[in-house]
Amino acid sequence: MSIRRTTKTRRAMTAVAITTGLVLTVAGCGGGGDGDDKSDSGKNSSSPSKPNDRGDDDESKSSQPPATDKTLAESKQGDLSLVVTSAVRDQGGFVTVSGRVTNSGSRLWVAADWRGDERELAKNASSVAGASLVDKAGRKKYLVLRDTSGRCLCTRFVGGVKSGDTADWYAQFPAPPEGSSKVEFQVGNMPPAPIEISEGE
Repeated sequence: MSIRRTTKTRRAMTAVAITTGLVLTVAGCGGGGDGDDKSDSGKNSSSPSKPNDRGDDDESKSSQPPATDKTLAESKQGDLSLVVTSAVRDQGGFVTVSGRVTNSGSRLWVAADWRGDERELAKNASSVAGASLVDKAGRKKYLVLRDTSGRCLCTRFVGGVKSGDTADWYAQFPAPPEGSSKVEFQVGNMPPAPIEISEGE
């Protein structure tokens, strides 16, 4: 009798263990399916918004007008074009003039005649060191500022400007009196470019 009872007990326990295992397996599969569905739905709902966001960014960028520099004056000599885009009086007692130069010729331009003829400017090859501001009303000429080594506070065109290229430049001068705002920018053999000095912040 004890042997039969033991056998029946073992069979019952085995059946219970198998049934429990199957129930846990089914529950696990069901839970994983729900999680996968949620994650898939989350991915599907979020993924379309990313391309739309990028598209919106692209549209906003394309709708913005391109930045343009204001042209105060332009001077041309042969294949060379000089544009002045800014002339600002700073509180430090000087004027910063800036712009761009374009070489439309077929050869490299090295600003040979823009350096100036003074001996003190010998170290300023291929630069705007020979530029000046002329105040006709005040009958004064202002030269480019220099440091203690004789180097100008201006742009040096290192390597020159290649054919078809455009380069930015700047030069700093002593500021004319506050009542004098209309001056002429001169450099090299370029025709004088009349400009008006604006007040800096």
